Amino acid sequence: MSTAAPKRLAFYAPMKSPRHPVPSGDREMARNLIDIIAAAGAEVDLVTELKIFDKIGDAVLQTRLRDKAAQEVSRLCAEMPPVDLWVTYHNYYKAPDLIGPQVAQARGIPYVQIESTRASKRLTGPWAGFAQSAHDAADASAVIFYLTANDLITLERDKHARQTLINLPPFLPSAALPAASTLDGPMLSVGMMRQGDKLASYQIIADSLAGLQGDWQLHIAGDGPARPEIEALMAPYGNRVTFLGQLSRPELIRAYEQASLFFWPGVNEAFGMVYLEAQSHGLPVVAQDRPGMRDVLASGEYPDISLGAEALRARLQLLLSAPDLRQKLGCEARKMIALNHLAPAASARFWSAVTPLFEDSR
Repeated sequence: MSTAAPKRLAFYAPMKSPRHPVPSGDREMARNLIDIIAAAGAEVDLVTELKIFDKIGDAVLQTRLRDKAAQEVSRLCAEMPPVDLWVTYHNYYKAPDLIGPQVAQARGIPYVQIESTRASKRLTGPWAGFAQSAHDAADASAVIFYLTANDLITLERDKHARQTLINLPPFLPSAALPAASTLDGPMLSVGMMRQGDKLASYQIIADSLAGLQGDWQLHIAGDGPARPEIEALMAPYGNRVTFLGQLSRPELIRAYEQASLFFWPGVNEAFGMVYLEAQSHGLPVVAQDRPGMRDVLASGEYPDISLGAEALRARLQLLLSAPDLRQKLGCEARKMIALNHLAPAASARFWSAVTPLFEDSR
């Protein structure tokens, strides 16, 4: 970044504001992005918190959200202080950026996206209009930062000639590794408790525990509306499974520091911040081999989805009985995180990609 006057950036997350009261991976990632952008001395303004999200494909809701977005565009064009760049995080067919491209064009500033996805199959059906808007917003972006190789496939297929695609590996907000785990405590799972993919991961966990030998213990950190169903899934294991509830950041760090391994199957995870957190503490990970997670997991053995709970159980059994293997895998995981997934590297990569845009916009 230049030594000239500090840059001022507009930041927007259509799906979930970084100030939202409910914790999630999206909120955490948005906060971390603001931090790594500001780390270079820039001022980052969260210019709007308008939530644009349609979970079920509701045409009436989409129309209402478009009206709100149009009002917000008018407000920002009139009231937003001068900024040098607009950054949108997580543009996709359920949460398209209906604001950033219009404001950026009106103000004559560059527009970029972080973690944008294209879904051509959604251009028909209940999300057709929103999917098209997500495509249009992606087309308006001079640079799109992609987090996983899986996202790159469609971004590269549909990119326009003047657009640059830059890899921004998922990262932790710190500049250094945290304390390593003792690797002699309970197994640990961390995940929100809600219907859909999260509940599906908990179902796989419950199935994998059946028949697991030895004096094992599992601690589960997380809470949410599906907790009763998850407690029912774990009921057959009695006091071998402990529900920790929603933990504060210091409490979660202590849980990582005391765990023997991290167990989360990862059903439809885009990548999963919890994998980065667990590996930064040197925890070996037990998970299934899924596309997004390949970008954030250290080299190792992750069973194919088709092998089901039985393969995960075998992996758990092996690691629980082999402390030296846990130590070896944990050390490799920490090395990977230090090399590729800490904040300074992410900040440098972001600014090296956007700095030329300031020259181009003059």
